Amino acid sequence: MNIVVQKFGGTSVRNLECQRQVMKKVLRPLRDGNKVVVVLSAMSGETNRLLDLAREWSSTPDPAETDTLVSTGEQVSCSLFAMLLKNQGIQARSVLGFQVPITTDGSHGRARIMDIDADKLKGLLEEYDVLVMAGFQGCSDCGRITTLGRGGSDTSAVALAAALEADLCEIYTDVPGVFTTDPNICSDARKLDRIVYDEMLEMASMGAKVLQIRSVEFAKKYNVTVHVRSTFSDEPGTIVTQEDENMEAALVSGIAYDRDQARVTLVHVIDKPGVSATIFGPLADKKILVDMIVQNPSKDGVTDMTFTVPRADLDQTVKILDKLKYEIGYEELRSDLNVAKITIIGVGMRSHSGVASRAFRALADENVNILMISTSEIKVTCLIDDKYTELAVRTLHKAFQLEEEQTIRE
Repeated sequence: MNIVVQKFGGTSVRNLECQRQVMKKVLRPLRDGNKVVVVLSAMSGETNRLLDLAREWSSTPDPAETDTLVSTGEQVSCSLFAMLLKNQGIQARSVLGFQVPITTDGSHGRARIMDIDADKLKGLLEEYDVLVMAGFQGCSDCGRITTLGRGGSDTSAVALAAALEADLCEIYTDVPGVFTTDPNICSDARKLDRIVYDEMLEMASMGAKVLQIRSVEFAKKYNVTVHVRSTFSDEPGTIVTQEDENMEAALVSGIAYDRDQARVTLVHVIDKPGVSATIFGPLADKKILVDMIVQNPSKDGVTDMTFTVPRADLDQTVKILDKLKYEIGYEELRSDLNVAKITIIGVGMRSHSGVASRAFRALADENVNILMISTSEIKVTCLIDDKYTELAVRTLHKAFQLEEEQTIRE
């Protein structure tokens, strides 16, 4: 049995006209003799509408009931699209997460997939040519509906492709693929034909919105080739796949940015063993993602500790650290919402030097001050003032000549 998994986002299914366009995409692999699993998101804006309802009914909506509520958005999309297919004489049915089941842990609002009953799905594919599946959702061991977090339909699609050993996983969006940077900021941004899992992971983690990061993690773990393309055109998109020798020819593949950042500084922290654990342990317990960390050299037994967290978590971070002030032993807590991360990404950095120095020089020439720096073997990240974000993106894109097909320049 040849299986193709296709995922369509909210803008792709937002109305009848769009869903007819989606149907054309589904018919193509179907006519080639494949079984098709179509994973749908809720119609554009529907999840936000449901969340607004929850907040209207309750000042602190129960997470489990919120999952039950917002999961109905995907249910609507699936049932309507299945009707559309059946009107064309196609053997199709809708399938919800709990009907498979797609089993997750019990973390409502950010659940992780633990298991998928692939045998049951393959049995359904013997009976039907197209399964229209609700993305973004599953169910816990105790039978409660769970959701996977924003962008979770991407994860649903890749996980299903892995479980079914599908021949192809296509992620359809409202953009034609993965670009070297945001084309809304940089008019010279170029669509990439291919990108490796590690590069896509970094781009997703640093703010690129094309794929949800957990979907890329799934794809890498289970070696699922993902084709990112547009619902509204037939042009080829971007293949996300494993690395090969030819793909190291690009020194830098893209520039990502993330404005959803806040900087926190603890001034004059007592420099003693265990202080870092005292600071970051309670933040980890509350699932607050700490990214860049800089500790100044110790002087007179004290040091400054600076790190970044998502903007949405800043208030909670400050409250936690306020309660721990005397245990940590700091004099002052400072925070700044007006920062952004700019990241240069490329697997070619593993074996070639000079990327960081070229980036720093380019930013200096535009008088963009770097507040913090972090690196890995395939990325260099700079924290800068938010007001310079667009200038920094364009500057770095030009510095690494990403508007052109790129090869390593010694």
